[in-house]
Amino acid sequence: MIFLPIEKLIFTTIIALLVFDVFWIYQKSIYLDVGGYFFSAIMGLIPLALGQFYRLRGREAGLGDVLTASGLYILFTIAASVFNYMFLPISFEPIDEMLMRADNALGYSWPDIVTWISQYPLVGTALHYVYLTSLPQLLVTIIVLGFTGKRRALHWFLLTGSIGALLSICFWIFFPTFGAKAYHDLTPEVIAAIPLAVDPAYGQELMRLGREGVAYLSPRNILGLIGFPSFHIFMALMSVFFVPRHSFFIAVFGTLNALMLPAVLIQGGHHLVDIFGGMICFAITLPISRYIVERLDDKKMPANLKSNGAELAAD
Repeated sequence: MIFLPIEKLIFTTIIALLVFDVFWIYQKSIYLDVGGYFFSAIMGLIPLALGQFYRLRGREAGLGDVLTASGLYILFTIAASVFNYMFLPISFEPIDEMLMRADNALGYSWPDIVTWISQYPLVGTALHYVYLTSLPQLLVTIIVLGFTGKRRALHWFLLTGSIGALLSICFWIFFPTFGAKAYHDLTPEVIAAIPLAVDPAYGQELMRLGREGVAYLSPRNILGLIGFPSFHIFMALMSVFFVPRHSFFIAVFGTLNALMLPAVLIQGGHHLVDIFGGMICFAITLPISRYIVERLDDKKMPANLKSNGAELAAD
């Protein structure tokens, strides 16, 4: 394989996560949806293999970068989501009560804000779809950075997401949270008024997993376990920071991610302080990932893969 230094680091991390996952799945006797995970893995391996094919041809470098990065992105997401589940049932007390006290001090209430937005179904529905754009935005960013020749910015982007996800998981292991949706109810009228990405039933299932652990693991029923820090906010900041500074992208990504703030609260069932947690996590991760990218230069790259001079920036 022709992996560049950051890609090699991420690929090695994926392998390490997979080894950890397989070991604990066996130790905990978790029934695994082998077919489902095989199909998911293929969705990552195909673009990864195609990316390597184009690199071996020595042409269409942008396409090779995009396909390689997309494959790594998909495979890392699969391995990290399973990794998160291996720490169920939780070993430490949730910190939601402390976060709710902070919310109360700030005058924030999740059921109150959802009840209010339910009076405006079109707005609530729009926020539902905004919330669902987080992952597609990241894929679009990968494509744009790759095809515009911003290879180092692309690697910085990939490494930021990988480190941020692992930091969030590690924090959650010791300070687990389930979010506001696990501790509050909504009336049937409110639930019927707007589509909700997560609701109190979702929160109750998270709490059950926290108490009992997981017996059956499938990509079809993986839930977002982490409440604090909000990784949706982390992803929104990634999209805004790394997307090239062209008017079209600024308008689209700026609008979507301005709306992502209320969407994360309402549709994600988060505590208000989860938002600040996502911002802090991003602020910590970004310089760390940049330092690593700058240290792992391209001196030993094959000649056809040498950097074309693109700066370590998205603009």
